Amino acid sequence: MATATGVYHTSYEADLALRTTRAEWIRLALLFVAVIVAPFVLSPFWLTVANQIGIAIIGAVGLNILTGHTGLISLGTGAFLGVGAYTSAILVTRFDVPTLVAIIIAVAMTAAIGTFFGLPSLRLKGLYLAMATLAAQFILLFAFRNWEFVTGGLDAIVVPSPELFGWALQTDFAWYWVIFGTAALVVFGARNLFRTGLGRAFHAIRDQDIAAAVMGIDVGRYKLLSFAISSALVGLAGALTAHYRTIVTWERFTLDVSVLYLAMIIVGGLGSVAGSVYGATFMTVLPAAIQQFARNVRDTLPVLAREMPAIQLVVFGLVIVLFLLFEPRGLDRTWQRVKDFFRLWPFRY
Repeated sequence: MATATGVYHTSYEADLALRTTRAEWIRLALLFVAVIVAPFVLSPFWLTVANQIGIAIIGAVGLNILTGHTGLISLGTGAFLGVGAYTSAILVTRFDVPTLVAIIIAVAMTAAIGTFFGLPSLRLKGLYLAMATLAAQFILLFAFRNWEFVTGGLDAIVVPSPELFGWALQTDFAWYWVIFGTAALVVFGARNLFRTGLGRAFHAIRDQDIAAAVMGIDVGRYKLLSFAISSALVGLAGALTAHYRTIVTWERFTLDVSVLYLAMIIVGGLGSVAGSVYGATFMTVLPAAIQQFARNVRDTLPVLAREMPAIQLVVFGLVIVLFLLFEPRGLDRTWQRVKDFFRLWPFRY
């Protein structure tokens, strides 16, 4: 029986297809089945972690659009999450706006603020742009903590459990379907975004913005569009966090959160939508697994359990360093190599 040595397309439609082989369709079907079955078999702890993964996927995809696909570094993800969370929470608690409408407004608000703080990208790039977005992180965090008239300052905002089309979202099981349904739409939309002229313009700017400008791409306009789309998705993740957690406090939107999301796309793979999914999953499961391990050894190894927060930080930093050294293209590239091995075996070329 002949073995394929590659994937060959004979039409533009085949080249643009999201799935090109039978194996890809089988893997997609297995993933779909796993997502459907998961909430029925997971323990309460891991079901909560699964919901956190779903929200993290949305935010990571948004950040990767900006950093991985457009080449614009951002250290303000935590603050933009906060904008989405606070906007949605304030609209629901103070103005009795329906939850779905509040989330939509929060997404638009975050996109507008993200675009404003993206204005420095018109003249700055690289480390200088990173410092500008870091300034946005500190400015917005200062507003969360001190603008008491709007955010309540240091006091947390308690958000009532929402209803969606008459369906009360009060349990992790109910939230699972909303979060992963939204995450699936975001991933599908992001995959298709880079099949359009807009997505290809982002890639051209990432690869060489001067050459992109020579080809007629309005570099400044597309950079701001990238900030708007990225911030909108991050704001969506923040709004979902507010209603899922039912408590909004500035402590959940610090610089540590921005670094965590940056780690997600580095570990998963810059410039890859699938990498955003892998990285968000890995960087959410890793600390949860460490916490679970600490609970299990609390009685037998109390010293180890006590030092577990420090160990978690060490592991976090070590993971990032190891990926940068040995697999800078992240888990997505590792998975691609595994697929290529089985698809092309026994041919070495």
